[in-house]
Amino acid sequence: MGTDCCGWDGVTCDTMTGHVIAVDLSCSRLQGPIHPNSTLFSLRHLQRLNLAWNDFNDSAISSEFGGFVNMTHLNLTESFVAGNFPSEISHLSKLVSLDLSSNYMMRIETPSLKRLVQNLTHLTKLVLDDVNMSSVSPNSFMNLSSSLTSLSLYYCGLKGRFPDNIFHLPNLQLLDVRYNYNLTGSLPTYNWSTPLKSLHLSETGFPINVPNLISNLKSLKELYLSNCNFIGSSYPTFLPNLTQITSLDLSYSNFGGQCPWSLLNNAGLTYLDLSGNNFIGQLPNLSTKVSSSNSSSNSQSVSQIPSNLVQLWLSDNLLNGTIPSWLYDIPSLQYLILANNQLTGHIGEFLHNSLVALWLNNNKLHGPLPLSISKLVSLRYLGVSFNNLSGNVESKIFFRLKNLSSLYMSNNPLLSLSSLTFATNILPNIFHLQLSSSNITEIPLFLRTSKNIRSLDLSKNQIKGNIPKWFLEVGKDSLYNLNLSYNFLTSVGHLPWKNLEYLDFRSNLLQGSLPVPPLGIFFFSISRNNITGQIPSSICNLSLVNYLDLSYNHLNNVMPSCLGNLSNHLIDLDLQSNNLHGTIPTTIAKGCYLRSLKLNDNQLEGPLPQSLVHCRKLEVLDFGNNKINSTFPHWLETLPELRVLILRLNNFHGTLGNPKTKFSFPNLRIVDLSHNEFHGHLPTNLFKYLKAMMMNVSANKGELKYMGDNYYQDSVIVVMKGFFIEFEKIQSLFTTIDFSNNNFEGEIPKTIGELQLLKGLNFSHNNLTGCMPPSLGKLTNLEWLDLSSNKLIGEIPIQLADLTSLEVLNLSENYLFGQIPQGKQFNTFMNDSYNGNQGLCGFPMTKACGNDEGQQLFPSSTTQEDDFKFENGFNWKVVLLGYSCGFIFGLGLGYLVFSSGKPEWLVNIVYGGRHNKGCDASVLLDDSNGYKNHSIPNHTLRGVNKVDFIEELEKAWPGDAHNIGKIGYKFIQKRLSDFKGSGWPDPTIALDFLAEMRMRSKTAFLSSISSGAGFDTLYYQSFLRGRGLVFADQQLMANEKTVRLVRVYASDD
Repeated sequence: MGTDCCGWDGVTCDTMTGHVIAVDLSCSRLQGPIHPNSTLFSLRHLQRLNLAWNDFNDSAISSEFGGFVNMTHLNLTESFVAGNFPSEISHLSKLVSLDLSSNYMMRIETPSLKRLVQNLTHLTKLVLDDVNMSSVSPNSFMNLSSSLTSLSLYYCGLKGRFPDNIFHLPNLQLLDVRYNYNLTGSLPTYNWSTPLKSLHLSETGFPINVPNLISNLKSLKELYLSNCNFIGSSYPTFLPNLTQITSLDLSYSNFGGQCPWSLLNNAGLTYLDLSGNNFIGQLPNLSTKVSSSNSSSNSQSVSQIPSNLVQLWLSDNLLNGTIPSWLYDIPSLQYLILANNQLTGHIGEFLHNSLVALWLNNNKLHGPLPLSISKLVSLRYLGVSFNNLSGNVESKIFFRLKNLSSLYMSNNPLLSLSSLTFATNILPNIFHLQLSSSNITEIPLFLRTSKNIRSLDLSKNQIKGNIPKWFLEVGKDSLYNLNLSYNFLTSVGHLPWKNLEYLDFRSNLLQGSLPVPPLGIFFFSISRNNITGQIPSSICNLSLVNYLDLSYNHLNNVMPSCLGNLSNHLIDLDLQSNNLHGTIPTTIAKGCYLRSLKLNDNQLEGPLPQSLVHCRKLEVLDFGNNKINSTFPHWLETLPELRVLILRLNNFHGTLGNPKTKFSFPNLRIVDLSHNEFHGHLPTNLFKYLKAMMMNVSANKGELKYMGDNYYQDSVIVVMKGFFIEFEKIQSLFTTIDFSNNNFEGEIPKTIGELQLLKGLNFSHNNLTGCMPPSLGKLTNLEWLDLSSNKLIGEIPIQLADLTSLEVLNLSENYLFGQIPQGKQFNTFMNDSYNGNQGLCGFPMTKACGNDEGQQLFPSSTTQEDDFKFENGFNWKVVLLGYSCGFIFGLGLGYLVFSSGKPEWLVNIVYGGRHNKGCDASVLLDDSNGYKNHSIPNHTLRGVNKVDFIEELEKAWPGDAHNIGKIGYKFIQKRLSDFKGSGWPDPTIALDFLAEMRMRSKTAFLSSISSGAGFDTLYYQSFLRGRGLVFADQQLMANEKTVRLVRVYASDD
């Protein structure tokens, strides 16, 4: 190279003076900052400077640029300059063209922009695309030069109202303000005379009235209105008038109806994008009439091949039928984008080689991949994933496709790629390769030469064994996305890809210690493998990781305390189903970004870290099946986004709250507190504020959505219809409550009926009492209901028959009675739904309900006398003192009725009958903690107690009342040794009293009548010492008359 710079490439000199007047070093791979003492700034006569597409290492633009006083053209496009825009640029008053686009690290403030606009009075072209102007007032552009022909402000973060006068600039031909989402304004509606040829308003807040716009813009050639706020019909009736348009973008505009094919008759059309709408119908054949009831004309037709068409985008619509042959015969066509429709038939033969992109993913196409694809030597993007293609893909198809950079062929189950995977010397420039679910058994050999691969997806195949060593050299510096999940790989070793951002090894057979990915990793999953050993502390060096999933392995150490330090950038942390032990790290900092935290199925101990309150975005929290010992974490209610809370199978204890406790879980949808040691009443307020489980207008609108995001879908294990079910994805509307296997007591709150979106409810295996609230009948979305193994009484509310979605019902092992509701879903439930409720009758039970079941409170005159005798001969001639829908006698009449089977009218008194559907839990004689602390109101009759019966029976038949002991003895023994079939005593009985009573209830006593009386006597003697199986009986002893009566009775052997 000579010393005369005028002969250098990119340098232009004035022929008269020899001064350098133009320098073009675009795409010259320059690196590093431009220093103020650079010789560049000595070129004071410079008029044109182009430094676009270099890398100046995010350095600031030097103020020395202001010294180029003769500069007319300055281009720094995508040159990686950063910092504040230098005000010295505004000194370049002769500038005609200024392009600073695609420097997103550069900031322009309002004062600098105003000076630039005021001083550059000769400016014709201003391009500031992708420059940060989020703090700039749009009014700063008001005084732009009237000479301006091109203004491009694409994706600048502008917000507010765009100045109206810009639309009236007399020479403006191009205006681009796309992707300024919060930019608004008004387009002129009349007297708008402008030479505007290209208008880009996509993704802005401008209200668009296209007919007015078209009538004003006579010169318009390019119109980009993607995802805009259109005024008027849902069908674009204005389309037939766009006869001069060469480029049209109406994508994602929510238009519907027949696709407006008449646009293709426009001979000058080069670009058409109608993707992301709801257009229906078939792609037309030539000269086919396409009716459109929404169109302003009676019919539309495609009369000839649109010979100038370069790009056709029709993806994400509802188009069906086959791809017509004329689409394969457009010599100018470069982009054919038909993905995400319902197209059928074969892929045809291509007649020209102009295609750059062929995108047919997510259709219903079948047949082979045509060999004519091999002619498409300019092809860079090929997508045929998620179709029904079949046959063998010959590797020779790809030999000539040297420019192919993106190949997507996943999920064609009948397509064989074996020839492709064993080929070499093909696809040398492949950047993105997706062959998921393609039945391949080896990592494709052609990847050996793919040194610049960036994204590789070989998931859901049958690749076995170790990862080959040669593969560890593939894309060492370029690979950022690697997905090998759902294969049969056994080892991985060191991870050499230093720029990896996404790594997915889940569901393989990987063994050994945990491999630690590179520091720049964003997503890392190695779940469902056989990884052993410890979580190394070096995992905490992953300062950019958002998604970390090490679940379902055999990791067995204490959780590294430094994991809490990752909470400022971690979004999802999943360590479930390992062997982790110790306590949960408490170092969760303010500003926590966690959205999902799953530590379930480990051996973690101690309390929950209260520092979780810093995780304001937390949606999923699963600590199930650990050894956590704590009370209910009320402080979690401060997390406004919490949707899933699972604490099952731990050692949580205490109450959930008292009646005055205020709960606030507005978004909670799944809550599982089962298999803990909670006790006390179910708080009414808890269910009152579960707003996300209540019906609202918008709850069921829109498409089906799942919890999670594009990178990670939340999973959860719930007990559903009696089985542990894992949901790999959680529907956002799925709701369930499981409080089973605790010690909750008292009534089921009526407010539970307000949770009308509830799918599943499980309160089984508690000590709940009272009647089933009729409000359960309001849970119209309920699919399973389990209230088994409680102490519920009364009838099954008839309202439950309205639960037409109910598939599983379990009310077994309670004290329910009366007729089972009939019809609808209740006709599908079998005996096991009701086992252990001896008072129930009707289908499906073998016990039929009599015609007068529950109707007649006392025996009629036609009832046989034998129905009122016991085996020893005494008759019932007593008017009961009171009754309710579920009174139970201490050791007495409730059991007595079941034992004797007679009389049925007494069952109606004891258990309520059809005329006694109400249930006041205050009438129950119960030994639960709630009753021990509950005083008896003076006006309340808790039901007929055994002591009350003694009094009445003794009045009628002195001496005979003691026979009740024979019956009580039989059922007492059950409670002492085989409570509810468990094989164990009732756990609520004091141990010393239990031992004393069991000693008197030896099997030998059963043989004599007097043994029952002796046992009964002992029971009442114990009463006098302040002991009893039913605490409410002891409360009655506060009455002096009752004490005296019991003392006499106890002494009567």
